[in-house]
Amino acid sequence: MQILYGIAMKRNNILNIIFDLGGVVFTWEPDKLIADTIDNKDIHHLIKEGIINHSDWVDLDRGTLSEDEAVKRGSMRTGLPESQIKRLMRAMPLSLTPINESVKLIEDLKKNHNKLYILSNMHHSSINHLENKYFIWDLFDGKVISCRVNKVKPEYEIYQHLLDNYHLIISDTVFIDDVDVNLKAAADLGIKTIKFENPFQCRGELVKLGCLS
Repeated sequence: MQILYGIAMKRNNILNIIFDLGGVVFTWEPDKLIADTIDNKDIHHLIKEGIINHSDWVDLDRGTLSEDEAVKRGSMRTGLPESQIKRLMRAMPLSLTPINESVKLIEDLKKNHNKLYILSNMHHSSINHLENKYFIWDLFDGKVISCRVNKVKPEYEIYQHLLDNYHLIISDTVFIDDVDVNLKAAADLGIKTIKFENPFQCRGELVKLGCLS
């Protein structure tokens, strides 16, 4: 079921549309990443809980922990060899591939004269890979990536950083993400939000807001 946070919205009023990247514009499937990278099914849960769901992952997103140090700490914490964790880390950026329907949605929004922005939690290795491999970035008027500003969603500071840096008016702004806690933080600041379930559902919500016809 689609979840919409924030205050009541008026049609033809949204000009600034902020997109998350992983799970919205690019695929992010951690279970598949682990299964494709690690043959031993018996340790899949350990990897997910001890690496991806650990607070060190957040520090990688924040840009305050190096990948080498994260690998060492992850190995000590889980007992897994560093080589396995390194293999997971190397595979992660490659696992992020464009969601074609989302890219088409972004192109259509741009043609309709909306201002488009990115607000994403992401490691240095992942965003560097995406910027070098794909060519969608000119569609956006600005982006804030967590590892480059040392702030992460759902901390309020990263949302405020984007608003201040690009001089966005909150009442003319909508944020699209697939994670409820990230949407809640944006809504607490007065930003209108859309819970991303799939590109078609998201397109429908943006049509309702008057961003697309």
